[in-house]
Amino acid sequence: MATGLVAVLIFIIPMCFTPGPNNLLCAAHGSQHGFRKTIPLTFGMAIGWTTLGIFVATFALIIEKYDYFFRLLTYIGALYIAYLSYKITTSSDIKDENNTDLLGIRTGIFLQVVNGKAWIHFLVLMSIPFTLFGTGFFAKIGLVILNLFFGYPAVLTWSYFGTILRKFFNSPKKSAFLNYILGISLMGVAIWIILPH
Repeated sequence: MATGLVAVLIFIIPMCFTPGPNNLLCAAHGSQHGFRKTIPLTFGMAIGWTTLGIFVATFALIIEKYDYFFRLLTYIGALYIAYLSYKITTSSDIKDENNTDLLGIRTGIFLQVVNGKAWIHFLVLMSIPFTLFGTGFFAKIGLVILNLFFGYPAVLTWSYFGTILRKFFNSPKKSAFLNYILGISLMGVAIWIILPH
């Protein structure tokens, strides 16, 4: 049990905390709108990836047979992430209180639906090497809950990191530069997603 838990955590923790679409988007949104206004986006992400995890747990054997499905999701996800990158790069000054480009629960949910890498993440998590709680449906749900336990603090951490960046990039020129850097970083993730691995 202890060895299995360590193996699962070695997989989950880096996957949750390293830069990716969710984390970079939360950092960008946090830098523009603050931590509190980023909470709805993180809720959407938590709902989205938990729902996705339950779906994969339910239909894992069927899903694994359709490689073209993942490829399609990968391209759709990359396009959506590229669109969010554009919105961040061209957004207004972070001090602009009238900035209406707030991202909410729906964006967080939809990002998980089209994130091909998130689908792969759950399929790998529920494969034979990660049978921490057993091999049945409820064992897989246990892995989804464990993923949520580490995944949600990860997006909150990145959201707070964005508010720290906001303090250092507090002039119009500096905030525009920060938007540009975060937007380009997110575009890099979109490109990385479609490259062969």
